[in-house]
Amino acid sequence: MSANDALHIAVLAGDGIGPEVMAPALEILRKIEATSKLKFRFTEAAAGANHYLETGASMPKSTVRLCDEADAILLGACGLPHVRYPDNTEITPQIELRFLFDLYAGVRPARLIPGVPSPIVGAAEHGIDLVLIRESTEGLFASMGKGVVTDDDARETLVITRKTSQRLFDFSFRLAQRRRAQGRRGLLTCVDKANVFKAFAFFRGIFDATAAHYPDVETARTYVDACSAQLVRRPWDFDVMVTENMFGDILSDLTAGLVGGLGMAPSADIGDRHAVFQPCHGTAPDIAGQGKANPTAMILSAAMMLDWLADKHDVPEAASAAQRIERAVDKAYACGLRSMEFGGADGTANIARAVLAEL
Repeated sequence: MSANDALHIAVLAGDGIGPEVMAPALEILRKIEATSKLKFRFTEAAAGANHYLETGASMPKSTVRLCDEADAILLGACGLPHVRYPDNTEITPQIELRFLFDLYAGVRPARLIPGVPSPIVGAAEHGIDLVLIRESTEGLFASMGKGVVTDDDARETLVITRKTSQRLFDFSFRLAQRRRAQGRRGLLTCVDKANVFKAFAFFRGIFDATAAHYPDVETARTYVDACSAQLVRRPWDFDVMVTENMFGDILSDLTAGLVGGLGMAPSADIGDRHAVFQPCHGTAPDIAGQGKANPTAMILSAAMMLDWLADKHDVPEAASAAQRIERAVDKAYACGLRSMEFGGADGTANIARAVLAEL
């Protein structure tokens, strides 16, 4: 594919603030299109709790087919706390897509942007720039919808397989190599609970065996509890981290909190053929429609999408565009932009305008 070919993007805006943060991200991408050789074709599709209320399904077959055919999937946020399946679980097409398309690598960057406050003492001086890789199809989430509940107990099963763990670790080692080539440390840390559970000892064993094939990558191993304590003391000691699904679900929110909150945290769920890009935050129905939502995570997720497309389709122009968006976000915040989630007065429209101006 060349830069002159249109990249087909499936757009699932979702529920709550999902459509509100999606709109600025698309505006940014259209600005990129107008100022580069890149071309986009956006196709919007239904998914989420509101669609479930209307039809009884989290997303129609046409949405799944679109996602399968598109070059990438851009997702706002899906689900509403008061809309649930009969088993009392929430509507989560974002998780369903991971299983449908085998998106085993959940990529959760946490980078402290200049001008954004962090609750960690010393963060501004040392900087925070790490990536958590969360396995996204197994672990405790393999039991989603399959748990057994009786009057006396409830059981969920954690699953870790060699095939998925091997792919996950290869992905993580390659990312560490890439970050080292970019001037970062390139340290890869395996986070587990191998001192207590056989499944995690198995997980670590595969990590150790994989490390032998990447002698140029510095590695470390730590238990999830110790990792949590260290993250809130010295997050700058970490670079790339890889862990099981549920541990990653928790740690990714923790790392987002270190760099200004979920509104600043982009993410991707990546497989061998498909990938979904979305902000780490939820639908925030309490502020929906009020213009308060921070679109930064959605905008940075769009940048992650371009970076992935550049590698997937060998389009260097897309990688350059991703860097342009990141630089524009950095400049906007360095010049005084302050979102409402950390005490500022800038809502969705102001943040979008500021980033567009820097482009």
